[in-house]
Amino acid sequence: MYLQHFGLRHAPLGKDSSELWDDGALTHLKERFNWLLQSPGIGLITGEPGVGKTAALRSLASSLNPHRYQVLYQAETDFGRFDIYRGLARALGVEPSYRRAQLWRDIKQRVHEMADSKQLQPLWIIDEAQNLPAEFFRDFPSFLNFAFDSRDLMSVWLVGHSALTQTLERAPYAALASRIQVRVRLLAVLERERFALLIDHALKGAGCQHTLMADSGLEILRQASKGLPRQAGRILCTAMRLAVPKGLNHLPDDLLQQAVAELQ
Repeated sequence: MYLQHFGLRHAPLGKDSSELWDDGALTHLKERFNWLLQSPGIGLITGEPGVGKTAALRSLASSLNPHRYQVLYQAETDFGRFDIYRGLARALGVEPSYRRAQLWRDIKQRVHEMADSKQLQPLWIIDEAQNLPAEFFRDFPSFLNFAFDSRDLMSVWLVGHSALTQTLERAPYAALASRIQVRVRLLAVLERERFALLIDHALKGAGCQHTLMADSGLEILRQASKGLPRQAGRILCTAMRLAVPKGLNHLPDDLLQQAVAELQ
């Protein structure tokens, strides 16, 4: 109802936003993303929850030629390490074995078939990677050695919270850390001018054609969201829902403060 009330096509900063705002940070990620496609290996992208890691990678992956790349997205990571490999097998169209050796052989065979007969390169995105079991971090290099001993045929992106970087610096995971070719950290949009540009881009992209809030309201939104796009979007949508029964077509400061309180 609030979308129609404000004349919006979709929620600002929501999952349906097709064009991501970029003042340079995403361009940097795009360059590294392409590097990893040209020279397959492991990439690491970290940042606070809600900073836009998954949205950015999904946007980049969606632009790939499906006849050249197969995107494999996995977010269920808080299971055992075999479940992670079984999820990869299913995404590749392979019936997963319950025996590790056979499971790895089947995955290897499938990826090599894709490369040799279809010239198709898998791109495996593992989201919420901070939840991966420790055993996965330890034996993933062994899997890569086994599956791709002489040919780099698959790009892998580990996507997780900032703490993932510290996790991978621990001695037991040195073999995996040494294999990471690309590291990208996305930061919250804390600067006032940059945050204003982000919100303006999000609102116009959603279809908003008038000024929705005062500068003071924008500052309330910046501070309450801590510069995180997802949280800013949640506050905006809550404020717009609160505005509808009041018949308001803008978001006064007190309404934004009420929206912030609703989400605490």
